[in-house]
Amino acid sequence: MKKIVAFVLAAMMLFSLAACGNDGDGGEKTYTVGICQLVQHPALDAATQGFKDALTEEFGDAVTFDEQNASGDSATCSTICSGFVSSQVDLILANATASLEAAASATNEIPILGTSITEYGVALHIDNFSGTVGGNISGTSDLAPLDQQADMVSELFPDAKTVGILYCSGEPNSVYQAQVVKECLEAKDLTVTVYTFADSNDVSTVTASACSENDVLYIPTDNTAANCAEAINAVALPAGVPIICGEEGICSGCGVATLSIDYYELGRTTGQMAVKILKGEADISDMAIEYYPNPVKKYNETNATQLNVTIPEGYTAIG
Repeated sequence: MKKIVAFVLAAMMLFSLAACGNDGDGGEKTYTVGICQLVQHPALDAATQGFKDALTEEFGDAVTFDEQNASGDSATCSTICSGFVSSQVDLILANATASLEAAASATNEIPILGTSITEYGVALHIDNFSGTVGGNISGTSDLAPLDQQADMVSELFPDAKTVGILYCSGEPNSVYQAQVVKECLEAKDLTVTVYTFADSNDVSTVTASACSENDVLYIPTDNTAANCAEAINAVALPAGVPIICGEEGICSGCGVATLSIDYYELGRTTGQMAVKILKGEADISDMAIEYYPNPVKKYNETNATQLNVTIPEGYTAIG
């Protein structure tokens, strides 16, 4: 009888330990966070790193990351996010619009934080977006003041008459930015033409057309353009056509100037939101989208010099 009792007690202890399998050493709760990043380029990489650093500073070894890159393919984003749901991660970071769309389609239960998303209403097809998504989604936006980016064209190139806006037609947030900037530029009596490429295969051809017909180009925070910045630069720089960019990463690759946010700090803000969610200190359904508060005017010194562009005071060279 004693052996039976001892066996039962031992079995109960094992069951109790198994029930604590999601805890770390000493009963510490552990977390698994899935990260779906659309493509590898400096801006998105910085946002992911800032996010991870904020969580690691809070939880240390108690948080692990399942970090995956979709190499620019939206279908791969869907596969990655479905995998996160199957493995029951505690939270998903969706870095870039296609990642957010995929995560939103994959689950309405696991908390999803977006980052490097320009306009959540556009990305998630929400009419009259109020600033809070609700449900299981929130995050941060990389939207810089578009009217001030448009002002850079007149500030740096006062003699410009024609502006080409260049972006990937498959990125909804690029469409949104292009429309806003187009309206701002046309209000200055500039002639504006939109040029779109479907993917990386026709970037060079479309860029060549845009350069042949315009004095200046503008590129929004477009992931495909960021991934193809060197190819764009290989066409635009020899053609002598300067480019105003939506963010620092693209500008460092092919631009002259930008009004850019700090993507690392944007990622840290997203990570701090994640900490509150995982610790139960905030309900994601009530969390408004957060924005980077102090965008900075920056310039590409190499391109500015080669194109003989005089940069006024108030701009910082991209390091």
